[in-house]
Amino acid sequence: MNAKIFFPFVALGLIIVMVVYFLINPSYEKSLEAKYYYETGKYQKAYELANEAFSIDVYNRMASTIMAQSKTSMKYKKYVDQAKEYLREINTIASKQSISDADRAKIKLMSEIMVDSYVKLAPSVITDEALVKEAATYYKNFEQLLEKVNR
Repeated sequence: MNAKIFFPFVALGLIIVMVVYFLINPSYEKSLEAKYYYETGKYQKAYELANEAFSIDVYNRMASTIMAQSKTSMKYKKYVDQAKEYLREINTIASKQSISDADRAKIKLMSEIMVDSYVKLAPSVITDEALVKEAATYYKNFEQLLEKVNR
């Protein structure tokens, strides 16, 4: 057989074997499923599946990456959820006729918690940009609120 034909067929055969292995290997199958959940914003489910995939095959870099990214995204999601809850409480306080010193202290404390929590977050290249921007917006809001309360 001619070498010009033989080597491309061997290379094509190896690629097909690698693709089939990737698709039927349970670790990579779970990794692909975890990637789907990560992309749809279900970070907890993505983390669990990536963790399972990683426990099956510790050399599965895809599972390791998805696990790390899901963990980071869950921190951002938790920050955004907590910010929304604190803002609801602050709006309830602000709707009162007069704001007492205790209420001012409560607003100050909530704002300080959110500002300090944001500093501890560390986005990566793969972290959802919309989630990072939303967290940054809440951070700026709490920073401004903290300035107003400290006056």
